[in-house]
Amino acid sequence: MKRRESRIGLRSARMAASAALIGVLLAGGAMAQEEGVESFAEWREGVRSEALSQGISAATFDAAFAGIEPIPRVIELDRSQPEVTLTFAEYLERVVPESRVAQGRELLAKHRDLLEPIGREYGVPPRFIVALWGIETSFGRFLGGFPVIGALATLAHDGRRSAYFRGELLHALRILEDGHITPDAMVGSWAGAMGQSQFMPSSFVRYAVDHDGDGKRDIWGTQEDVFASAANYLVQAGWRNGETWGRQVQLPAGFDQELADLKVKKTLAEWQALGLRRADGSDLPQAAMSGSVVLPGGEGGPAYLVYDNYRTIMRWNRSFYFATSVGLLADRIGRR
Repeated sequence: MKRRESRIGLRSARMAASAALIGVLLAGGAMAQEEGVESFAEWREGVRSEALSQGISAATFDAAFAGIEPIPRVIELDRSQPEVTLTFAEYLERVVPESRVAQGRELLAKHRDLLEPIGREYGVPPRFIVALWGIETSFGRFLGGFPVIGALATLAHDGRRSAYFRGELLHALRILEDGHITPDAMVGSWAGAMGQSQFMPSSFVRYAVDHDGDGKRDIWGTQEDVFASAANYLVQAGWRNGETWGRQVQLPAGFDQELADLKVKKTLAEWQALGLRRADGSDLPQAAMSGSVVLPGGEGGPAYLVYDNYRTIMRWNRSFYFATSVGLLADRIGRR
């Protein structure tokens, strides 16, 4: 599950109402039935029937759901709203610190023999693969501490977004059925995002790659698969080989703020004629490309002229904060 700008992974329970909801979960079927809500046990049997009808074996389902009960903390996190809204500048300080840039450069060099062939195969510069890896899981250090099946089952039973999470749960069961991971090792975020690339199960099914050829698409522990899966996601989402994501620019005095919109595309020559310049004041590149102006921090904040690959990054995570940070981190890792 992708983050909004204001969340940035700050996960704490703040809403008193969640206590009542947790009580319902902990009370189990009796309380749910009194409210006319399907108990977890009843719901699980319905999911089991659906899974078996889709070719999931009884053994896989039963192993996946062994000991699974609703997880109150997942509901807390789904319901809670952060007390602090981060500005774009604060977000950048947390997500693109100098320590992450330095580590990204070290890991780019360390894994060069893997990253460069993958980059050539998919047409995605390795610095972008490393930047996504760094922002999503701090280069694989923080994969999340929730059992994916338990988290998805909790959210699918909850009812607020049950159809979406039920679909993700069935995808997760398919991943287990196909032997890519075991239930105990299938850990992720509270919303079910998995592995070093933080794919939802549906994204895993569509984009994960068995690059090392061992028969498993292992985005948890196999670097070849992690890197190739990220690259494949970007390519399938529309990545354009040979183009970058964008750059910071200066806006002219009196710039029409309504032009700062991804829906507004103009050629670089047209933006140049409107008074846009690079951040250092020099002319924009003389390239046959189109771009849009975005203001992640709002009016008065830094402005960026972004290209189609920026839109591709936003298909990974529909957040201006996130997409801009990926581009900036990638550039700094590549010493651009």
